[in-house]
Amino acid sequence: MTAESFIASVAIVGLVIAVSTLLSGAIDRSGVPHAAVFLLLGLLIGPHGLALLDLGLDAPMLRAVSTLGLVLVLFTDALGLDLPEVRRHLGLAVRVLGPGTLTTAAVLAFAAWWLLGLEPAPAAVLGAALASTDPVVLRGMLRRPGLPDSARVALRLESGLNDAVLLPIVLGGMSLMGAGATAWGRLAVNVLLLGPVIGIVVGVVAVSVLAAVRRRTGIRRDYESLYSLGVAFTTYAAAEAVHGSGFLAAFAAGLTILSLDVELCDCFLEYGETTAEMALLFAFVLFGTSIVWTGLDGLDGPTLLFAGLVIALRPLIYMVALLGSGLERRPRLLVAWYGPRGLSSLLLVSLPVFAGVPGAEPLLHVTTVVVIASLAVHGASLVVHARTTQRPAAAPAAAVVAVSAAPAVAAAAPSPSAAGTPARDTISIDELRALLAGGEHVVLGDVRTERSARGSETEAAGAVRIDPDRPVESARALAIPTGATIALYCA
Repeated sequence: MTAESFIASVAIVGLVIAVSTLLSGAIDRSGVPHAAVFLLLGLLIGPHGLALLDLGLDAPMLRAVSTLGLVLVLFTDALGLDLPEVRRHLGLAVRVLGPGTLTTAAVLAFAAWWLLGLEPAPAAVLGAALASTDPVVLRGMLRRPGLPDSARVALRLESGLNDAVLLPIVLGGMSLMGAGATAWGRLAVNVLLLGPVIGIVVGVVAVSVLAAVRRRTGIRRDYESLYSLGVAFTTYAAAEAVHGSGFLAAFAAGLTILSLDVELCDCFLEYGETTAEMALLFAFVLFGTSIVWTGLDGLDGPTLLFAGLVIALRPLIYMVALLGSGLERRPRLLVAWYGPRGLSSLLLVSLPVFAGVPGAEPLLHVTTVVVIASLAVHGASLVVHARTTQRPAAAPAAAVVAVSAAPAVAAAAPSPSAAGTPARDTISIDELRALLAGGEHVVLGDVRTERSARGSETEAAGAVRIDPDRPVESARALAIPTGATIALYCA
């Protein structure tokens, strides 16, 4: 790598971080997918724009970012699963992943064989890659206040599990493309057994070490949040070193840590999710410099028809798959429609390309056409959904304070009152009791994350649940008076 390309790479990293931070609020309010914005940012700095960066498929930076991004997505998807929720909605999860995801992959593989003339193995790889939904776009969708809870559950289950279901198909198809007659026993051991076993072992060791160190010396919370990255990358490397699937190992490690119910702070998961999303957005910029747009060169009728079928077939398949699931018609329509193809599809179909498998590049070119079409169609529907469900946010007139568990820390400041004393950052438990004893209207709000609230058996007496991601909507739903003092606690 030359000095100029190194400087350009560092500049791109800084640009992605800065732009994603500055535009995050505006993008969320508009409903435009982050992925589309960063794809266009890649076009701007690529050879078709300012010509600041031009990456080919053989670029080490593209391969590294793509690989690590997929590792983090699989690891954090597993960690983010709510096992009690999965058990409660097991039937829905089976419908989403079986008749939904796997049927979609099979139908798209058949369409690729029929329309594009692909052999069965590459058609299976393409079908599996395009059955994967984009995690960045879906996470934005899941944060929408107007999304019905049942649809939110179904989409959350799909986004957390579908890549782990589709990845073995991609890896198996890669093996058949590269070697023809493959030793199926060895393939099954390497892909389906060795990788997950390594992931389970590393997950158990990671939990044991973390718990032991926390008991003996303690761990700073900010450093504990970095632990997720170390575990994910170590798991991937360990599995790949013994010729297992590092990606399935990362997913298995996340599930192991989750199932052992180690006392993880929310920063562990949140930092991992944020880092994974940043890696995905950075990968979108790199793909967007030139690679994504190469699929438009020599675009023909069969490819266009195939792209249209990819977008149209999912709603039909999922509407049938979700019959009898208990979902009402509107949530079922939302789940069936919102299946955006994006970086997950690009990352999965890039695996045979990075491995040098013959005949893999045309699959990437077809996938880029589908991704561009999907971001345009699904992105436009997200914008419409955001505008139809967004309500004008009124500034709350209530005094808001946070409850401090350490009375000595907050006792020096005067107690807030409804008579006009400026709002405080924190309020001690003793001060809260004094306010209640004095007859002041105080609403105690539980703003713990969903993960913390679900995992705790304790709750403050009389507290109301306020969603930390949608506080204004929660306050409206609870009809909290504007003259009340709202005391919030999160631990």
